[in-house]
Amino acid sequence: MKNQALQKMGNEQAELLTEIGAYLRQVRQLQELSLETVTSITKIPVRTLQAIEDGNLAQLPEPVYIQGFIRRYADAIGTDGAELANAFPTGAIIRPVKPTWKSAFKAQLRPLHLYILYMLLVVGAVIGLSYTLNRSASQASRYAYLTKPVSPGQYVAPGSNEFYGPSAPTQIGKTAAKKIAPTTSCKPVRVGLTLTAQSWLRITVDGKTEFEGVLPEGTQRTWEANKQVIVRAGDAGAVLVSHNEERPQLMGKPGVVEEKQFDASSHASGQSLVSPTTTAQNAVL
Repeated sequence: MKNQALQKMGNEQAELLTEIGAYLRQVRQLQELSLETVTSITKIPVRTLQAIEDGNLAQLPEPVYIQGFIRRYADAIGTDGAELANAFPTGAIIRPVKPTWKSAFKAQLRPLHLYILYMLLVVGAVIGLSYTLNRSASQASRYAYLTKPVSPGQYVAPGSNEFYGPSAPTQIGKTAAKKIAPTTSCKPVRVGLTLTAQSWLRITVDGKTEFEGVLPEGTQRTWEANKQVIVRAGDAGAVLVSHNEERPQLMGKPGVVEEKQFDASSHASGQSLVSPTTTAQNAVL
């Protein structure tokens, strides 16, 4: 009985079943449904559903049962089961197939929201790239400005873009003094340091080494003593020193190792603020 029905259906019916089965598979996969899930809804065995998707007539019963399986399968995955079932003939005469279900599937594969999402992603990528490029250009410009060369004898105060040197000692003195000036002082000797560049330092307070090491650019430190503070700098031109709240001055020339001592007997005006004890130029620490 089964073989006779298959012979009557012919090649055209087999091709049509293959087309319908491929459509059902694509709709099912689009919804991320497994054959086992469809089986639990339709009560159609998995092997029968697989045969329908593959267009395998040899594994299916008579055409009238195939038509019923198609209807139940299509209804379970949300498509028009009656339309698909009617597209599959049960007799030898092949009836024309309505193309409506094909058009519906194409619409499902290319919804409008996918195009909108794609455009949003493109716009977001362009905005992100533009922001990154502008930020990089701004940082490069800022770096070039901060690292531009200065004239001999001039220095840049930490945290500022203003240049200072012998021609403007008062301004840099006031700026540095504001940063290191104490509110109160309990000891007669007070020495404040501000680094305009990285330098090695050794600080001796009342005969005891309080600090020895490298301090980075922009560092501000203060030491107090009862009798004496000795400052030894690996790069005297990178160290601004203030004694007892007076105007800061550079310890010496750039690249020169300089050692100076500060005590309570130093005067605030009329002479140098510092009393150098030793000076070693271009020494290796």
